[in-house]
Amino acid sequence: MAIGVAILVLLLGVTVAYQLSVGKSNKRKKVVWGITFMVAVAPFFSWLVGVAYGVSVGSGFAAGGLMVILFPVIFLGGLITLLIGIFAKDKGMIEK
Repeated sequence: MAIGVAILVLLLGVTVAYQLSVGKSNKRKKVVWGITFMVAVAPFFSWLVGVAYGVSVGSGFAAGGLMVILFPVIFLGGLITLLIGIFAKDKGMIEK
């Protein structure tokens, strides 16, 4: 049951981010996807991978260790994407 909820939240977050970024500028897309990776993808994906690995190995410590490694890596990727989106200059605008 918990795995289904995690998959549902993960898919819902990615779907909403996709809908919010279709047809928008690259700056807006990076901001939306950065927030999505930090809020939805990092915790739920790392939990899903950690639980699956822990069940296959048979060790809760292995599951927790993998979650502790995966979460910050994915979160930092989202944070970097968000910061690039915030501080990037919009090249689509022509100033006169």
